[in-house]
Amino acid sequence: MDVKVLLMAVLAIVGVPAMLVAYTMFSEFLVSKVRGEKKQGKIRPWLWILPALFLLFVFLIYPVVNTFILSFKNANSTSFVGLKNYLFIFTDKTMLTALRNNLLWLVFVTLVTVTLGLLIAVLTDRIRYESVAKAFIFLPMAISAVAAGVIWKFMYEFRPRGTPQIGTVNAILTTVNPSFEPKAWLFNPPINNFALMVVYIWIWTGFCMVILSAALKGIPDSLLEAARIDGANEWTIFWRIIIPTMSSTIVVVATTMVINVLKVFDIVYVMTNGTLGTEVIANRMYKEMFNFHNFGRASAIAVILLLAIIPVMLVNIRKFGQRRVK
Repeated sequence: MDVKVLLMAVLAIVGVPAMLVAYTMFSEFLVSKVRGEKKQGKIRPWLWILPALFLLFVFLIYPVVNTFILSFKNANSTSFVGLKNYLFIFTDKTMLTALRNNLLWLVFVTLVTVTLGLLIAVLTDRIRYESVAKAFIFLPMAISAVAAGVIWKFMYEFRPRGTPQIGTVNAILTTVNPSFEPKAWLFNPPINNFALMVVYIWIWTGFCMVILSAALKGIPDSLLEAARIDGANEWTIFWRIIIPTMSSTIVVVATTMVINVLKVFDIVYVMTNGTLGTEVIANRMYKEMFNFHNFGRASAIAVILLLAIIPVMLVNIRKFGQRRVK
């Protein structure tokens, strides 16, 4: 084993606990110098959260502020260019395509994942092997997005008509309907965008199902039984009782999916790299930063992405607070 690697491992195993003990002793020493137990009780919590606040500033607040400043500078961050980078975002053809695609992802993926998650949660709640069914649906969440992208890239594989179809999707469709014309799913706009969305839906539907299923379990059985005794059918119960009772959870799940979709990158990067009309905001930011080395444009895109996510995040936090109060 490399000596440097061994040294780093020893420092991680021994050094971190040692620093924690040293900081504890130092903070208690400072507290002991303060007179009065009441004052000590007020100072001690701040000493304990001080390291967290320091890390929060170094790894979150400072990068955000620095990115905002860089968004007003040129490619190599040597001079200010005003709003030029932001004008590029809303006038460049490729960026407009990325914004349009992100909006399409936002509406379609959020709607489908939340709807499927809710329907599956309600339906699996009524079957005998509920846990087994949910485990299979949740299984894609255990796969990384990169691995899922590679898997589905093979599933979308295309071969000309008359040759063996090694792609699962084309193989199934040509078997079911011999007259079906095999399609290059990832190379034909606009179906390539929806083909990428299917992968994301496949991964995240299980997440929505689990959260919504937990909320469904929280509905009192007595409430549902009372509705059935009063003559309500299952459809009425679903729309008049289940949906209103779970509304706060549905909003939280939907806003969580909105945040995830706004940041979508890995699936697009692995499967198409944003070519043929599949560009999204995060993938474009990556290209501006690492391919074109234009720090100003990349920072401006990052700021736009952050500004789009903040309102949704605030709604999510507010809903969590309302649930906690209840």
